[in-house]
Amino acid sequence: MADESVIEAIEKLLAESPERKFSESIDLAINLKNLDMSQPKNRVDEEILLPHGLGKGLKIAVFAKGEVGLQAKEAGAEYVFSEDELAEIGEDKSRARALANECDFFVAEVQYMAQIGKNLGAILGPRGKMPTPLQPGKNVADLINSARSSIRVRSKDKLTFHVSVGRRDMDIHKLADNIETVLSRVEHSLEKGKHNIKAIYVTSTMGKSVRVL
Repeated sequence: MADESVIEAIEKLLAESPERKFSESIDLAINLKNLDMSQPKNRVDEEILLPHGLGKGLKIAVFAKGEVGLQAKEAGAEYVFSEDELAEIGEDKSRARALANECDFFVAEVQYMAQIGKNLGAILGPRGKMPTPLQPGKNVADLINSARSSIRVRSKDKLTFHVSVGRRDMDIHKLADNIETVLSRVEHSLEKGKHNIKAIYVTSTMGKSVRVL
């Protein structure tokens, strides 16, 4: 069971934020303290499997060919790009930026990673969306299904960072479970645990922020 204070924070956020015409993302704003973020050992970099996933609407693009491409399409990938299409996207920066903004997660067969780094690295990298490499022999459908339920929490060299934990139309208790999972992992990754956490807020795409911790 999620902590009552987390549930109350979500309820307050939803009550004070008018509903939009689209399903807003529910995010956490995490503020750390007493850490030298220039030291890599103090940075948060965790891949977390959310108990209830991120809700609907996650868009995934895959760079693959042949059988792997077909499997990706069957697993629900929004886009599957071949080598030729990758080259075209790399030459059309506005299309590349639109794709980077539209898609939440990217997967690529290992042999495409160097080309993606060269053609799209400057666009995908700063957004934290460089593709997850699909190793030979691995099932692309498993990776896609995992992507729908997992998030990457990265502070980089900042004391304040954001992470998505679900969608507004999800059940409040499921959102609360997701938040607790993230809080627990972040806390355990810090040198002094909760003593390195200054404050944590829950927020929606266009709504207010409510303090959780």
